[in-house]
Amino acid sequence: MTDIDPLDLRFSADELADVRDRIESFIEERLDAAGAERAVLGLSGGVDSTTTAYLAVEALGRENVHGLVMPGEVSDADNMSDAERVAEELGIEYDVFEINPIVEEFLNAVPEAEGEKIAVGNARARTRAVLNYLVANHESGLVLGTGNRTEAAIGYFTKYGDGAVDCHPLGNLYKQQVRQLAADLGAAEELVEKTPTAGLWAGQTDEEEIGMGYDTLDAIIALTVDGQVPPEATADIAETTLANVEHVRDLHARSEHKRHVPPAPESTF
Repeated sequence: MTDIDPLDLRFSADELADVRDRIESFIEERLDAAGAERAVLGLSGGVDSTTTAYLAVEALGRENVHGLVMPGEVSDADNMSDAERVAEELGIEYDVFEINPIVEEFLNAVPEAEGEKIAVGNARARTRAVLNYLVANHESGLVLGTGNRTEAAIGYFTKYGDGAVDCHPLGNLYKQQVRQLAADLGAAEELVEKTPTAGLWAGQTDEEEIGMGYDTLDAIIALTVDGQVPPEATADIAETTLANVEHVRDLHARSEHKRHVPPAPESTF
């Protein structure tokens, strides 16, 4: 009997081929349903946006994909260079928009927010969303999201920022599955294995902010958020602490509002 590693959520070769085909069909179908002509997406130089760009090109053709590279004051120069490199390797149209002057205008309007790391970081993400939609509206396009299931499950995205998109091609894939798919699509190894960062403030990394590595996070979400495994058993199976499991469950519960359309009171008529 072969032991199954609970931290390994990667697909078999057949499953991976099927996932790849289904996502590409999904992208094409979403554009067709909306009568859209192009796909627009932000390129950060990370594995998620890289994977989404590769899939979009396969689904739509390079001439129908437009990438936006949107560096800010705290953006890592290597990440921005990688973002441009991905666009050039794929042969897609791309533009570079410096967001700092726009964010500075927001802070001029609300100076008391300056220095508040989360508030200003979210303003950067929302500025990028506005630019995505400005270009998409101009080109009769749809905005492709680049988030994955792991981030969505714990609310690790900015509401009306990187969460403001028309569809989520990677929305049902855990982080390690995204990496596997990126490698299968031919993305450079250094991009596949790069340390993830949301780029909201200087020196920020996802795993440091969340408090654990993505493989552990993936396993906890698969077992006790998406699955029905109790917390104590999840900690044992995933070989992590109960505190980590409870932390993830708490993040999931507190971010519920980010995964749904804003609520309204129940109708009385």
